[in-house]
Amino acid sequence: MGIIKHKYIFIIISAVLVLASWLALAFWGLRPSIDFTGGSIWEIKFEKQIPYPQEIHDVFSSVGIDNFVLQPTEDNRTMIIRFKETDEAKHQELLKNLSVRGQFIENKFASIGPTIGRELKQKSWLALFLTLAAIILYIAWAFRKVSKPVASWKYGVAAIIALIHDVSIPAGVFAFLGKWQGVEVDALFITSLLTILGFSVHDTIVVFDRIRENLKKLKSSEDFGTTVGRSIRETMSRSINTSLTVMLVLAAIVFLGGETVKFFSIALLIGVFFGTYSSIFIASPLLVIWQGLSRRRN
Repeated sequence: MGIIKHKYIFIIISAVLVLASWLALAFWGLRPSIDFTGGSIWEIKFEKQIPYPQEIHDVFSSVGIDNFVLQPTEDNRTMIIRFKETDEAKHQELLKNLSVRGQFIENKFASIGPTIGRELKQKSWLALFLTLAAIILYIAWAFRKVSKPVASWKYGVAAIIALIHDVSIPAGVFAFLGKWQGVEVDALFITSLLTILGFSVHDTIVVFDRIRENLKKLKSSEDFGTTVGRSIRETMSRSINTSLTVMLVLAAIVFLGGETVKFFSIALLIGVFFGTYSSIFIASPLLVIWQGLSRRRN
């Protein structure tokens, strides 16, 4: 019952973190990569295995390009690199410096216009909003038979509030990193946010489903807050253990996986942590607060 008893403390902590994230986004914004602003795309096929990412990084650093996105293909011989638009002189210098890393064929070198970048940005944010809408509709449908003491649609709203919390904090962290560390967000960042949404809502539904089960066998003397607190205790160890396992894997990728997936993994790591937090300390306590307010009005 401790979580429900101190529910306002957890809600306030979360509200402060979300507000700080929104302020960071409002003042600094996210620093877009070439996925959203346009740039150059370079496709190269090596005769043998592609060089290590650090070797590629050294080649680009030698011509003054520090930010790029490297995407190896399945055959492990072809790689696609995206970076800010550059002139032909730097292109030739890149070819020269890369040739010492192995023999290769240049399949393509082209520019991505800013129009394509804007379209990708619009579609990315549209995907986020549509995902949120689909989640709230699904939860409302899944809990349609639970009408007392909290209406089914309120489960969906509580889940969406938790999800907004879960994506706002990683976005705020990346706004901070973009301002002070020059970290850019790309299509992988949007992918990480969508992944966070899926992971978090799964965790939230596990708790909500236990609340639904306990409501079916609710004792007449037990109030809603007690039922929710018991449901959280019954699912907490599962949620924490599952999330901890995922976070350990993500931490290993952050430190050992290389630059190309480092910030993608960091975004997921932050999102999984706060997704677990919100499922336990935000979504379910919000239902109790909502039910209490409704009871007072009646």
